[in-house]
Amino acid sequence: MADDFHYEIVEEHGVLSEGKGGWKMELNLVTWGDRAAKYDIRSWSPDHEKMGKGITLTKEELSALKKILNEMSI
Repeated sequence: MADDFHYEIVEEHGVLSEGKGGWKMELNLVTWGDRAAKYDIRSWSPDHEKMGKGITLTKEELSALKKILNEMSI
């Protein structure tokens, strides 16, 4: 089953931070398996072959997050 796992970074939107060894926390649009692409925040190795834990968001969820962040005083 693990052999069937595949993903594709459709669009790279930006780097949020960079850690040791060149791993970067990124916001990307990613397809997981044969599902529709979702916005994804997670850490990636420099070659995008390995990834850390992350969160995936639909366009609507990302829009709601943006609204919340815009209303915060940070």
